[in-house]
Amino acid sequence: MTHLLQRYATSQAATRPDAIGIIAGKRTLTYAQLEEQSNQLAHLILQSGCKRGDRVCLFLNKSPSAVVAMHAIMKADCVYVPIDISSPATRVQRIVESCRPRLILADSSAIKLLNAVLAELANNQRPVIGCMDSTAIETDECRSSFDASDLHHMKATAPDSSNGPDDPVHILFTSGSTGTPKGVVLSHRNVTHFIDWIREYLGITSDDKLSGHPPLHFDLSTLDIFTTISAGAQLHMVPAMANLLPNLMAKFIRDSELTQWLSVPSALTLMARSDAVGENDFPCLRRLIWGGETFPTPTLIHWMNRLPHVQFTNLYGPTETTIASSYYTVPKCPTDPLQKIPIGQACDGEELSVLDANLNAVPQGTQGDLYISGQGLSLEYWEDPNKSAEVFLTTGDTPSSGKIYRTGDLAYVGDDGLFYFLGRNDSQIKSRGYRIELGEIETAMNALGTLKDCAVIGVPTGGYEGTAICCAFVPETDDGVSPETLRSNASKLLPSYMIPARWLCFGSLPKTGNGKTDRRKIKELFESENTN
Repeated sequence: MTHLLQRYATSQAATRPDAIGIIAGKRTLTYAQLEEQSNQLAHLILQSGCKRGDRVCLFLNKSPSAVVAMHAIMKADCVYVPIDISSPATRVQRIVESCRPRLILADSSAIKLLNAVLAELANNQRPVIGCMDSTAIETDECRSSFDASDLHHMKATAPDSSNGPDDPVHILFTSGSTGTPKGVVLSHRNVTHFIDWIREYLGITSDDKLSGHPPLHFDLSTLDIFTTISAGAQLHMVPAMANLLPNLMAKFIRDSELTQWLSVPSALTLMARSDAVGENDFPCLRRLIWGGETFPTPTLIHWMNRLPHVQFTNLYGPTETTIASSYYTVPKCPTDPLQKIPIGQACDGEELSVLDANLNAVPQGTQGDLYISGQGLSLEYWEDPNKSAEVFLTTGDTPSSGKIYRTGDLAYVGDDGLFYFLGRNDSQIKSRGYRIELGEIETAMNALGTLKDCAVIGVPTGGYEGTAICCAFVPETDDGVSPETLRSNASKLLPSYMIPARWLCFGSLPKTGNGKTDRRKIKELFESENTN
């Protein structure tokens, strides 16, 4: 067992150096290449001025080079921060300002975004730039200090390291209710404990071929990448186009001969609706894993009927508790489309509790707030002690020395002793696998300057997006503003998955008896509109 995440690759390079670990189209990376290139890049990172604990932002597409970069940052005793390079520059800028990176590693695909972010940073905040392409970045705003061609001049052995298992390994920024994304700080121990357990539970060996489906800033990508490397298996990175075209996704699974495939339910639902999967399709596939949101039972039935040779496993867990905290492998295909699929039982080293407002356990079958404790608990929110104190509580005797995390989810324990997810108890939703604070969207909509008032709510659909993001708005002027204009302007502030899909214009928003916005009424209006 290892407690430093980068040591999985080092171990595989020592025992299986010529085995291919990463495949992305025609690009491949052996374990020996991963080890050598990450060692060389680690020396470049240190040479650029990075010190232990410094943050390094990744402005990179999902690629073998990105995996090299992650390992190099860890070997330099630094902390990697994956950036969603499809997000608007204003949102990325807030993340960069928050984590204050010493270095940004970028490739040519992110130059436009990088320029926009750097243009708004104060000179004393500007990080060093390293280019992962073989050609240096040279623009008005950006000059790279090194590029991939400099790797060959560096030592191929790893630099000395002083990090321990409780040092941070990465910061994953999630949606924040105030409009500023929250940085979840996870340690080497958090991640390696989960990786060691999930690899054994899924039975992954060096013969396996796993999918690399989620984007790098999504915590499920950590499972894909490091479970694969810890087993010496192959990671097949899913091309972006396959995410948009269900038939291409199915073809990718067949052609890659995947044995383990992790996806979000929204993608699975889209494939089912497109009838992209045939009877007894994907003969090499042994297990399909889903996580990130609820999987509608009718769609699960469709998949299990098509793939009777495949095991189906549900993973549940917020980013704050490291990838997943509970698991459930469906024993047989449900016969009732209304049957509720549990989130199951706690992963090794974790403990789930359903509590009341006074943090007392509720009776079996009774709805309550879901709390998690154990070895997956995040260190904290990055430089936000107030937010950390709101959700990381100290109470009683738990596996994490009295520390317990308030998920904001509602749940109950069934007669079978398994946990069942009921939904959120706040303004957070899951849409297309992303955890989204509706407050962040409202903040952005109000910042447009064209609305007098707005309310953003989530409406469950049971379809592709899982929960539809809906915006009720009151125009600032009598001339009004169209949803098309709002959508276009919002795209400059929000990533595409956070832009409302449905809109309703009001003269004034419905109010409750005490003068607050009547979100329940607004939700009913959107639901009524959807059924008409």
